[in-house]
Amino acid sequence: MGMWIVHIPDIEHRAGISHAVLGWLLLLLGAGAFAGMQLVGPLADRFGARTVVPLSAALCSAGVVLPGWAANAWTLGAALLVLGLGNGCLDVSMNAHAIQVERGYQRPVMSAFHAAFSIGGVLAALAGARMLSWGWSPVANLGTVALLGLAIAVVAAPALLGPGGTDVPETPETPDGAAAAKGRRRTRTPRRIWGLATLALMVMLCEGVANDWSTLHLRNVLGAPAATAALAYGAFSTAMTIGRLLTDRVAARFGSVAVLRYGASAAALGLTAASLSSSIPLTLLGWTLFGAGLSGCVPQLFSAAGHADPDAAGANVSRVAGLGYVGMLAGPAIIGPLTQVMPLHLTFFLPVAFCAVAAATAGILRPRNAAPTRLEAGGGATDSGKGPARAAPR
Repeated sequence: MGMWIVHIPDIEHRAGISHAVLGWLLLLLGAGAFAGMQLVGPLADRFGARTVVPLSAALCSAGVVLPGWAANAWTLGAALLVLGLGNGCLDVSMNAHAIQVERGYQRPVMSAFHAAFSIGGVLAALAGARMLSWGWSPVANLGTVALLGLAIAVVAAPALLGPGGTDVPETPETPDGAAAAKGRRRTRTPRRIWGLATLALMVMLCEGVANDWSTLHLRNVLGAPAATAALAYGAFSTAMTIGRLLTDRVAARFGSVAVLRYGASAAALGLTAASLSSSIPLTLLGWTLFGAGLSGCVPQLFSAAGHADPDAAGANVSRVAGLGYVGMLAGPAIIGPLTQVMPLHLTFFLPVAFCAVAAATAGILRPRNAAPTRLEAGGGATDSGKGPARAAPR
């Protein structure tokens, strides 16, 4: 996905379209991703990651070549729809597999997977810049990445987990135990999953705002030079990556509820400081704190959705990821019209409010009616995560 982003200007020029048309076509990328997420969730539960993840990776890898061949708006739209479909399938299936891996480790590891995604974006920017400096065409660059993606899918497939994943039992969220839960399998998505999905929409909308408006904030509001303004997104994304590399240890020590509660609070504080500051260094610090605070929030929501029901992890993750992706796309769409009635920096108080809601409702991550740990049985446990290793997030 990072390689596609790097080549957007060249692909736009080859297709002969305007920025406005590109903006509309990008909605097809989002629509394809949303459709893929909803399609692949149940398939991942039924057939397992060993089958679904490599096929999704192959579809995503093949899809990334298509925009490079697009010669007009129609062919680019079709290419983006296919690329979005592959991206959505891979997104949900690999997150569902990460839930299985986390269950086997019996400690938080989800944030490390998301950190690897962030690192991939950095590598794509570096590799793409180098390929473009060599004068390679978008088709050659994207084709090279596609072949690499296909090779990785083939090599990784034998090591992936099949249906059922590990032999480690999942802590049931109902007092009757997992067997009874399977006997009364719900046909509708539980309300708690929709609650997690709503929080994912809010948090990922905040990420989308940073992706699309942080640089413009410094450039247009504070009058920073173009090179300095670019540091806003750089500070945010760097803090996001480092935070995700560290979040698993924090979650293991203090629990996922604390990660979401205090992370969202820190993000709200950071964006408030960036919005109100007239100092460029303080504004950059605010965007940095915003990225660090948000870094661990989405992985905790995905993890909680996956552990809520081991037999429907893929379907539950698809709901949370799907609404979250809607939020990621909605961020720019909401902020843009708001700038017609208020200054850009004041529109940021909408994501600040969403961060506040996430902090206030972080308790939704705690499984309801979960079996108590030994510390809880003794009356001494809190949400600090100091108890013995457990499969379900706290």
